[in-house]
Amino acid sequence: MVKVRKKVNEMEPYVPGKSIKEIAEKYGLREEDIVKLGSNENPLGPSPAAVRAMEEELESVNRYPESGLQDLREAVADYSGVDAEQVIIGGDGADEIIEVLGKTFMDPGCEFVVPMPSYMYYEYTLQSHDARPAYAVWNVEENRLELDSVLESLSDSTRLVFLCTPNNPTGGLIDKEDIRAVLESTDALVVVDEAYFEFAGVNNVDLLPEYENLFIMRTFSKVMGLAGMRIGYGLGSPALIEYMHRVKPVFSLTRLSHAAALATLNDREYIRRSAEYSIKSREFLYRELKKFDNIRVFRSYANYLLLDIRDTGKRASELAEELLKRGVIVRDCTSFKGLDEYWIRVSVGTLREDRKFLEVLAEIVG
Repeated sequence: MVKVRKKVNEMEPYVPGKSIKEIAEKYGLREEDIVKLGSNENPLGPSPAAVRAMEEELESVNRYPESGLQDLREAVADYSGVDAEQVIIGGDGADEIIEVLGKTFMDPGCEFVVPMPSYMYYEYTLQSHDARPAYAVWNVEENRLELDSVLESLSDSTRLVFLCTPNNPTGGLIDKEDIRAVLESTDALVVVDEAYFEFAGVNNVDLLPEYENLFIMRTFSKVMGLAGMRIGYGLGSPALIEYMHRVKPVFSLTRLSHAAALATLNDREYIRRSAEYSIKSREFLYRELKKFDNIRVFRSYANYLLLDIRDTGKRASELAEELLKRGVIVRDCTSFKGLDEYWIRVSVGTLREDRKFLEVLAEIVG
């Protein structure tokens, strides 16, 4: 038998959630009746301009995509308030950006810091580079970063520090002064994940000119409605971006993704409307969920809400299964380090989808 790397042999495979098709078949449901509130997607769909751009590009898919992506880098730079030389584009969403960070900065045995609970794909990706996690603390009860825990986790072996704001899955923000404190306490690269920043109305781009060890990571999968096209991007110093381009796959962004991303950035009204709608949906869900006596809902600045359901007498896996049977998908958060088996995350939907979720939830938990 062929031999694989020891680390790969030890890794558990990443298990994504079931698709709408799989759920429909398992529970005898119609696909069109299923409400998906488990993946933090844009409930309004993509920009019509993006759809048209992809249709126009279809006849060119026999050609390799662009490698430099200069027009898209310039559009991202204009949207973000930086120079094009400070932009890197990833073709597998922000996940590719994390992989490129690993290839660029992680030697075997080096460490990365991540507060828990947070986005799990940081650890999943970097473990294949033989990197060691150093866990800091996200205070779930207060929904804030424990700054001291991050500072205490830093060592001479630290290469990357991940700070997700708004944090996934809790929805809380990290104070800018806390980010500044981390930047000034280490020579490691501090990766600020702003995948959901449009829903919060704040970002940390203004810190880029001050700190060479700051890298900001974002995605087209959320407010821009292109989760299925897999586009991510990062912002950093030109020197940092140049190093990352040395190891980044040359043709990772497809022609269709390129066209869709460019068209979406040019449709600023769509981006504004998408953000406003998701915020409206989030606040509606928050108000209605606060009415449940046996559920705690946490204030969020993203497009999802974290729920503590222990007082319902059900575990997250049980409640998620009951919801699935009735055609509603949510995220069971049991697999998040730092959370126990009594948490679920609910993405915003259309207001119709929100109401269906609330009605079904009321049937199950009273």
